[in-house]
Formats: sequence, C-alpha cells, structure tokens
Amino acid sequence: MTDALEDLAERVAEALALPGFAHALEDGELVLRPARAEDVPRLLRFLRDDGECGFEVLIDITAADFPEKPQRFEVVYVLLSLANNTRARVHVPVAEGQAVPSVLPLWPCANWYEREVWDMFGIPFSGHPDLRRILCDYGFDGHPLRKDFPLTGHVEVRYDPETARVAYGPVDLVQDYRDFDALSPWEALTGVQARLPGDEKAQGA
Repeated sequence: MTDALEDLAERVAEALALPGFAHALEDGELVLRPARAEDVPRLLRFLRDDGECGFEVLIDITAADFPEKPQRFEVVYVLLSLANNTRARVHVPVAEGQAVPSVLPLWPCANWYEREVWDMFGIPFSGHPDLRRILCDYGFDGHPLRKDFPLTGHVEVRYDPETARVAYGPVDLVQDYRDFDALSPWEALTGVQARLPGDEKAQGA
C-alpha cells in the first residue's frame, strides 16, 4: 500500500506540475501540500476524476490555526477513494484574510463544510454562493476556533425575566461559588483520587 500511495503522489505531481507542490505519507495516508490556494480546485478535480486516483468522496473540510506562521491557517480537505480503499488529505496554507476558491462546483456537500470553516476560523471561500454562519448566531462576534479567541467568549446569553426574552450581554464570570484553595487537582474529588500521594491537604496533613 505504501508503494502504491507513493506512486500515486508522483503521478499527481507529474500530471499537474504545481509550483511548490509537496507530498508525504503520514499514518498510512497520502498527504498533498499545494503551495498556493488558487491551485486547490485544479488539484481536487484531478484527484476526483483521474482513474487511478479515484478520490470521489469529499469527507470533510476543516482548518487549523498557527498564529506564529506568516500564512496563519491551513485548510485541510479529507478525501476518500472507495474503489482503492484509500484516504488522502490536502493541506493548503492560507494567510489572514486570504480567500480560498470554493470547491462547491466539484462537491455539493462542500457548501456546509466551507460555511463551517468560515464560521469557526473566518477563512473566506471565493465563489461560494451563500457564505454565512452555520453554527454561531449571525451577529456573533469573532471566530471561536482561532487561537486568539478568548475561552470565555465576548458575550453571554441569558434569560431576562424583565423583558421575558433571551438577552445578550457582556461576559460576567461569577466567582462566588468557585473554590480556589486547592493544593492538587484531585482536591475536588473523593475516594481513591483524594488519597493519591502528594495530596497532603486531602489526607489531613
């Protein structure tokens, strides 16, 4: 299988001759790395339509955030070949604010995948006919899966009894019922965990 995947990667590289194109085998899967986002539709079309590749199923589109890199994001396409029982991942580097061409013309299911990546990371997809939030509210502030997004978020949702409706407001973290007087991470537990070595306070020391 390893030799077959390596041969397949060489076939893709020779057929498309994409500048800066790289490939590798990771955990038994073929990983393809085009250097430019504009090459994505051409590469994915070849992977889908070529008889030896046969990656006809788009399983998912996701992304990762690397704030320390000049091209901050990596958009990842996960493909499956039913005929060959193989998977491939396409990793594309994307800079802040850079648009990635939509692959909706190749796979209709890309519609919701691309909307989710936009919602969670703020990566736009050019040519997408309906790029809007899919998980967060339309007025949501920010993109939750970015590394610089605060864990608490920017607003909180609560029921307002005075107006008898759901209301949005600034995050207000109530600390009254939180106990910060702990010597170990096991202190809030009972039983065996509370008797672990090092938890002197729980042992009555």
